[in-house]
Amino acid sequence: MSSSTIKSETEKASSSQDPAPADSNINHAASIEYWSSKPSTHSTMLGELGEYPWYTRIDLQGSKNFLTKVRRLVPSLSGKEKFKLGADCGAGVGRVTEGFLSHVCEVVDAVEPVEKFTQVLKDSKLKQEGIIGDIYTVGLEGWHPEKKYDLIWTQWCVGHLTDAQVVDYIVRCRSSLAENGLLVFKENLSTDPQNKDMYDDEDSSVTRADAKFKQLFAAAGMQILKSEIQTGFPKSFDLLPVKSYALRPKV
Repeated sequence: MSSSTIKSETEKASSSQDPAPADSNINHAASIEYWSSKPSTHSTMLGELGEYPWYTRIDLQGSKNFLTKVRRLVPSLSGKEKFKLGADCGAGVGRVTEGFLSHVCEVVDAVEPVEKFTQVLKDSKLKQEGIIGDIYTVGLEGWHPEKKYDLIWTQWCVGHLTDAQVVDYIVRCRSSLAENGLLVFKENLSTDPQNKDMYDDEDSSVTRADAKFKQLFAAAGMQILKSEIQTGFPKSFDLLPVKSYALRPKV
């Protein structure tokens, strides 16, 4: 879904003055209603940055570079062969699958709660070619994978889950990873001066602090194999930091 990356607008919606945890404000129905009102296009998935073609190019190239570095850290994944089965979680209309995951996975399942977006996936060329596999019209909080995945890619979508739901989601993903499988999160980071999570009431989502993500990963029994801040965005745009985390089950 959307990157929600421009600081000024997101910080205006911050709940830093609210003593309640930011994720207590999340309303799943409101989130679905918000996204269901948007056009089913690739640019929609990037929010206000969708009008800038350079943004998605930098994002996708950054993801490719990050995954290449991660694979070098796992001897059994160091080759150039594709992952057999991947999952695009929070797939939207397939921007990440089309521009990235389809090049590194033989088959990619899609998980996306907005029905009008999954219809685009069902009608897509990638689906007809068999590159997109099963399509699950369900939120991450309700996805219970029944397969073993080599790569589960989760980007710009867990902000719609509460902290507890994020941990539950990771636990389910951990159980569904293949022997050398990877779970990757790519999300915006909070820039709150007190290192708090920020709530955005426009789409009912939370932008979490780096420390919070690490707490959630640890609580779900995962260790960070590698993490990295996305680089390459023009400095003239005041954007929220974007960070990728490659996770493996704790040994």
